[in-house]
Amino acid sequence: FIQMLRSAKKRDVLQLLRKAPEEMLPFVVETAVAAQSVASLAALSDFLDFSKEPKSLLEKFLYAAAFSPRPSGELLRLVLDKLDGKQLAPEVQETGIVAVGSLVGKLCRQKLCGLQQEVERGVETILAGLRGAKEESEVVIYLLALGNAVLPKTIPTLLDHAEEGPTAITTAAVSALRQFPARHISGKVKRAMRRIFHEKRKNYEKTCRLAAAEILLDNEPSPMDVINIVLAAKELETETATFLLLKVRNSLR
Repeated sequence: FIQMLRSAKKRDVLQLLRKAPEEMLPFVVETAVAAQSVASLAALSDFLDFSKEPKSLLEKFLYAAAFSPRPSGELLRLVLDKLDGKQLAPEVQETGIVAVGSLVGKLCRQKLCGLQQEVERGVETILAGLRGAKEESEVVIYLLALGNAVLPKTIPTLLDHAEEGPTAITTAAVSALRQFPARHISGKVKRAMRRIFHEKRKNYEKTCRLAAAEILLDNEPSPMDVINIVLAAKELETETATFLLLKVRNSLR
């Protein structure tokens, strides 16, 4: 079916979308996303009306885009165009932002970061949304998107939220930092993770502290980091301490 759509003309894909039985429509939308031909994406652009379509179909489209293994710049542009400047249901907006982060991350892994305007537009969409977010739940969604994008230039932003934000925000920011490969976990990142794990500035939620410890242990830990984490484990609940000691053992191996 995907091969057929890749060789079809826009009008044929559009007709298929318009005439598909209701129970088959999500499948046809997913397949058109997977085809990623110019014609199939143009047909989806004409067909999907984000102000009218049921939320379930729009989310299906966005999930299909987010999980695409090798997305194109055209697919990212389509998602951005559909999100741009529209009053959307919160669930659709959230799924869309997370999808943008996923697409940006995958395009950058294909070495297309500086070569496509869509990637820069996607990054700026996430960062502008983060700057303008007023609700805690909104901030968390944009941080999740940054975690999906895995862009080194966003690490300072993630560190600010990791240390200073309320519980949900700090946890989301530290979780986003965990996505980065070891070469981007600098001394500055490690110092921040130490402050969080050892609660140097304020109290942090257990999940956040564990994530900070994992970053330290998974990225060439120093002997002092290992010693201090083992010593701190004695003050923690049994389950948390056991988890940390297993991580230390795995690091030693």
